[in-house]
Amino acid sequence: MRLYASPSLIALSAAPLVVHSLQLPFGIDIQLPAVLDTHLNNIKTQIAQIQVPSFINKIIDPTGSSPLLSLHRDLVSIPSVSGNEAEVAGYLQTYLESKGFKVELIPVQSPEYPTTRCNVFAYPEGGSRSTPILLTSHIDTVPPFIPFKDGLRTVHGRGSCDAKASVASQIIAVEELLAQKHITADTVSLLFVVGEETTGDGMRHMNTLNLKWDAVVFGEPTELKLAVGHKGLAMLDVEAKGRASHSGYPNLGINANSHIIQALYKLDNLKLPSSDLLGNTTLNIGIMSGGVAANVIPAFAKAEVAIRIGAEHFSDVKVLVEDALKGIDGVEATWKQPHYDPVFCDHDLEGFETIALSYGTDIPNLNGNHKKYLYGPGTILVAHGDNEKIDKSDLYEAVKGYKRIVKGILSAKAVVVAEPAKSETAASSVEAVVIEPSVQAEPVVEKVEKVEVPAAAAEKGDTKKNEGEEQAEYVTILPIDV
Repeated sequence: MRLYASPSLIALSAAPLVVHSLQLPFGIDIQLPAVLDTHLNNIKTQIAQIQVPSFINKIIDPTGSSPLLSLHRDLVSIPSVSGNEAEVAGYLQTYLESKGFKVELIPVQSPEYPTTRCNVFAYPEGGSRSTPILLTSHIDTVPPFIPFKDGLRTVHGRGSCDAKASVASQIIAVEELLAQKHITADTVSLLFVVGEETTGDGMRHMNTLNLKWDAVVFGEPTELKLAVGHKGLAMLDVEAKGRASHSGYPNLGINANSHIIQALYKLDNLKLPSSDLLGNTTLNIGIMSGGVAANVIPAFAKAEVAIRIGAEHFSDVKVLVEDALKGIDGVEATWKQPHYDPVFCDHDLEGFETIALSYGTDIPNLNGNHKKYLYGPGTILVAHGDNEKIDKSDLYEAVKGYKRIVKGILSAKAVVVAEPAKSETAASSVEAVVIEPSVQAEPVVEKVEKVEVPAAAAEKGDTKKNEGEEQAEYVTILPIDV
């Protein structure tokens, strides 16, 4: 015999639960007295023993009742600052195995971290490691850890945007594609790597396994747009060596600070190449240090510089920087590893807006002749900050976006790889490279998906919908006064 909650019990119990479990608008948090909090927990325990209709569960706990939102919540709740990714990797292994995936934990060792960490590589049971399409993102985050916080329309916490939103969306997208029989078990694999926020050691380790794909879809916050590419990166240490002396007798010493200031002024005013596609090459003097006391002529000074390369190659920028530093006494520049040229992505799928990005990704760390797509929910403008967040509606849109990308790759008869853009002063030519997909998808009719979750999509009036695209219905859940 099934026991259902009466309407009166639901009305009495659901209201305090909604108020207690959700963040109110304008950042208002409810702090409940201990006695009332205990009472509410008792009510929750009683309700947990009653089989409540599913639509009531979605009102009381919209995150817990959504496979996508609950997966995202669990990922964000696990601290995984670079070097400490073991727990989130273990969680993903357990989750994916429960969904019928074959999971490999691939150990990654690097001198920066004493403990062994693991990439998570998964593919459906019955499939193989070698698939034509790979969906990938990273499971590490920048410090410090910020706990998960559930709001009405947004989710807050470290990694909520960069990039656990992509991880959760990619997983659910593949689950749905398999369930709807749009792909087979040997079509798509998943890879979630460590170390993207530091040296890229997780992705670079994958090059040792000799795995190949026709197309790789990288997950990063791109505002639900297909990236045309992102800037390259070069970092260097600038050091100046002098000789210490008493500040009352500066002629007896050599002021390292004076020399490094001269060097940094030249770098700060250096004209660097640009392109129409990715914009200006930018230089940032991020860290400066020098001297031991105000009354001591400094014998040593150092600065750390980051250059985002918008055009040409690292080698060209390197020559410009080194020429600018020539002739400055005691100044040396040391280039750090890794560095890479501008990255150009495939964006040949219909129905997506495009975007050019200034941040770096794991794309240059993975070798191969595969097509490269870069797409994901959220914006980089809130990533790495103390208010990192993402709209819940963006998570659902990303699931649809990843599904469309996979189906678009499979259904394309021939695609063209974009040639890297040249600088403003260089003439450009386009060489078409045609790649035939190894898997063909049958034409499908997308079903309408109903999503009962607060939406922020209405605020984005410029979002374009394609005819025939799957639509989502969003239900706004408001707090109930008691």
